[in-house]
Amino acid sequence: MKKSIAFATALVLFAFFAACAQKSPKAKAEGINVKVNYSQPSKRGRAIFGELVPFGQVWRTGANEATEITFTKDAVFAGKVVKAGIYTLFTIPQKDKWTIILNSKLGEWGAFNYDKIKDKDILKEDVNTITLKEPVESLTLNFNTMGLIIAWDLTSVLIPISFN
Repeated sequence: MKKSIAFATALVLFAFFAACAQKSPKAKAEGINVKVNYSQPSKRGRAIFGELVPFGQVWRTGANEATEITFTKDAVFAGKVVKAGIYTLFTIPQKDKWTIILNSKLGEWGAFNYDKIKDKDILKEDVNTITLKEPVESLTLNFNTMGLIIAWDLTSVLIPISFN
């Protein structure tokens, strides 16, 4: 009987803590012939780049599952030709530039196993950062006529995209 009560108590506590765990909301950005699915963490008073997201380390470019980008047509992304398809979008933030990575392995949680899948990279290119005047509270990915914009806190990058 005591074991049953202990098990039931443990189960209730597990359900309570699982319900309380904060998960970043899912978000989507869509452009012509391209879309991005990502989870959108918030700043909440924290220092982001160089602290929460360390410089020089592979980042999932969001929270929770690694960010995925879908091209419905062949594209030129960050200056390199990319075939239509779905890819995982990783980045390596630095103060003055970010390395943009497209990887063909899908379904990754975070970037924890990146070293095991880096042989599936199809693109690895650098783009310069832009310092913003006002902080962006939630990680935001969107498209303009020039490409994909990633903005969070006081940092933004523009990844050029074009289609033939």
